[in-house]
Amino acid sequence: MSVLLVVLLVHLHLLLCAHGAAADAATPPPLPVLPVPSYAQLQWQLAEMALFLHFGPNTFTDSEWGSGHADPSVFAPSALDARQWARVASEGGFGRVVLTAKHHDGFCLWPSALTDYSVAASPWREGAGDVVGELSAAARAEGIGLGLYLSPWDRHEPVYGDTVAYNEHYMGQMTELLARYGDVEEVWLDGAKGDDKHMDYMFDAWFALIHQLQRRVVIFSDAGPDTRWVGDEAGVAGRTCWSPFNKSVVTIGHIIPEYSRNGDPFGQDWVPAECDVSIRPGWFWHASEKPKSAIVLLDIYYKSVGRNCLLILNIPPNSSGLISDEDMQVLKEFTEIRQTIFSQNFAANATVMASSVRGGLNNLQFAPSSALQDSIYSYWAPQEGQTSWEMLFDLGRSTSFNLLQLQEPIQLGQRVIRFHVDILVGELWETILEGTTIGYKRLLQFPAVQARYLKLSVDSARADPLIAFFGVFMDPFSVIYSLDHGKPPRTNSSEVIMLKTDHAAGNKSTATV
Repeated sequence: MSVLLVVLLVHLHLLLCAHGAAADAATPPPLPVLPVPSYAQLQWQLAEMALFLHFGPNTFTDSEWGSGHADPSVFAPSALDARQWARVASEGGFGRVVLTAKHHDGFCLWPSALTDYSVAASPWREGAGDVVGELSAAARAEGIGLGLYLSPWDRHEPVYGDTVAYNEHYMGQMTELLARYGDVEEVWLDGAKGDDKHMDYMFDAWFALIHQLQRRVVIFSDAGPDTRWVGDEAGVAGRTCWSPFNKSVVTIGHIIPEYSRNGDPFGQDWVPAECDVSIRPGWFWHASEKPKSAIVLLDIYYKSVGRNCLLILNIPPNSSGLISDEDMQVLKEFTEIRQTIFSQNFAANATVMASSVRGGLNNLQFAPSSALQDSIYSYWAPQEGQTSWEMLFDLGRSTSFNLLQLQEPIQLGQRVIRFHVDILVGELWETILEGTTIGYKRLLQFPAVQARYLKLSVDSARADPLIAFFGVFMDPFSVIYSLDHGKPPRTNSSEVIMLKTDHAAGNKSTATV
């Protein structure tokens, strides 16, 4: 028997003997570490991606910010098909669609009784159309959620600038939207306002109304209350990204970019980040613009969903009222690429050991093998009171991979502060990546390595770390830097970590056993 095999067996034996046999009685789950997500926030996070639909008069006037004075007759899509929008979202893996029910120009995509500036004044459907209604029905038919954006800034409404009158107007329109179209899973709003009129938005009253009218809704804004803006329109979150947050630190329209990007391990509120980005340079459709490539979208996916956030990707319908063929082709490629990468988890059938198990090593409820199941509701939990936490994975054979996926059971709070992953090379553990924060999902790229044995070490945590998923994959599409390229440039810094040998005693456990 080789020295290496003996060393590994001894290491595994030490892991197994670290604690006694399973407890006779069932072991309760560990206490959550506050804050934790609400039911609506948890369902929002599980969706991972939303499709944003910027559509309105701007689509027909080749504008981004409408003046509020465009004639309603410009809104005349010849082939509008909300079923196509919902189908594209569903087939692309998006959990919901979010429509600009009213943008800054004040034009309403539903027949609002509170204004004459809406689809009812347009020639579309002979004035009897309702984009919000058609999309609501289409989303239900496809089994995806509906979200709505109602711009606070209204460049058409005459009472805009009169704080009381306009807040009543806004809440009246919000009531129409949330009481008329069934379940709404997300309300998206910002603090946009013009410079020509003084205007105070009564956000607290708005939020109370929204939560009153919709039980399962999450409200997005710069500062929550339910989801926060990540701080850019590039779809990129911080490498460190906490869902805990202090809503009192920022206000709508006035954020601290680094704080919004990174979150706060000491935050008292659960306000996860949402990453918004458009597939095109603009938010509304323009014939002169072209979509990003599928590879660019994959990189954004790694930097948003892969950094504990939700990605809301804008795909603007064109002037016919359809998502353009070229945009659909990119989305199709993006979907196929993700399916190719994540269809083969090289750790799916691994043998897993851990330094300890809650309730004893034979307690299957919290067994390390739970981390191989694709669910946040099963997880490895260590014995309480430990000062180091390790999981050892035997893939069964030497395998090449360049992508790691980790997940925490966020229903019990976000815990991991810092971690690293080693592979066994010869008789030494070599660190292939170091990371901060996991949350709902963490995706980390690195130059391709070949190994059979991996070790996940949690270096620090807010409480006993819990690991819901561990997977390793091969991404053949992205540009992965080889070992002699040095540190990659910031423009493609998807947490690409160079392979290095860690000579610290803590990473030579196998060699010194």
